[in-house]
Amino acid sequence: MSEHIRVLLPEEELNERIQTLGREISRDYEGRQVHMICVLKGGSFFMCDLAKRISVPVSLDFMSVSSYGSGTKSGGVVKIVKDLDEPIKDKDVLVVEDIVDSGRTLSYLLEMLMARGPRSLKLCTLLDKPDRRVVDVNVDYTGFQIPDEFVVGFGLDYDQRYRNLPYIGVVEFDQ
Repeated sequence: MSEHIRVLLPEEELNERIQTLGREISRDYEGRQVHMICVLKGGSFFMCDLAKRISVPVSLDFMSVSSYGSGTKSGGVVKIVKDLDEPIKDKDVLVVEDIVDSGRTLSYLLEMLMARGPRSLKLCTLLDKPDRRVVDVNVDYTGFQIPDEFVVGFGLDYDQRYRNLPYIGVVEFDQ
């Protein structure tokens, strides 16, 4: 079985929305430093672009949390692959994610991070699939709400492929 990619969100639309999110975050964190935590691997493309568009001081850290295998559906098993390099106690933390799907992974991650004592903890996602939600997660900043389709590009992958696409596309399988 082969697949092809249908463009859902073109590069220009992504860039415009990320610019707007950067302005919103800069306004909300005015006078403070925001400590951005990227959820690897998919969130790295989004966080790098977003950080460049935030005007308040920014510090960065990275986590790798997985609930996916090689398929197109979330496995529901959460595993921390790489933890943070530094403590977040008393910091204004913004978790940056590529996509909120079922909510299982982020619910677990946010609960774990909150136990570490940040001053504030917010969530920013490039993509949100509310139709797939099985665990309620409060998303503070959303790039786009999208339908329940398997998407790739701009950091998102299908079996480690297509991350480097400059747009968000839908994987469509050929018969």
